[in-house]
Amino acid sequence: MNPWHEYLQSSTEVLNELKAKLDPARVEDAVAAIATALAANKPLLVCGNGGSATDSMHIAGELVGRFLKERRALNVIALAADPAFITAWSNDVGYDDIFARQVEAYGAPGGVLLGISTSGNSKNVIAAITMAAGKGMRTIGMTGHAGGSLGPLVDILLDVPSRSTPLIQQAHICLYHFICAEVEERIAAGQ
Repeated sequence: MNPWHEYLQSSTEVLNELKAKLDPARVEDAVAAIATALAANKPLLVCGNGGSATDSMHIAGELVGRFLKERRALNVIALAADPAFITAWSNDVGYDDIFARQVEAYGAPGGVLLGISTSGNSKNVIAAITMAAGKGMRTIGMTGHAGGSLGPLVDILLDVPSRSTPLIQQAHICLYHFICAEVEERIAAGQ
């Protein structure tokens, strides 16, 4: 088998394992939590580092803009999208609480924080989850295998059964595209 086909085979295997191992009830819980918050105009805050930061911006883009349906704009903020704050806070204070500080500013009871970390061990995502829980927000973790340190802290864990960062990220895209479509469908139906 050539390397391209091997990579596609590995990708397919991870998605098939995700299908077999991730309880659909957890995905439904995530959809329901996000749709409920956004229907009440409570915030969905999304955070992550590196590729997960761009995933957080992708999610915000789909939900503030539109994914598949015409509907009202939704209250979604990607916490990695403010380089002025991130660079100032990281330089002056530290990097471990950049997302927690923003959750303190933008979070609200009844809102949701979606933290994305392929390892489940990103200190700044864990700090954001802790801050969000303290503010009365629902918390969702999107991680790799078993959830790392983040797993036991979140209300809803969506963990991809892999330890390969690129394969986890590919599966995350499938997960959040599905969540965006389902949330959008519910919001559009309720307008």
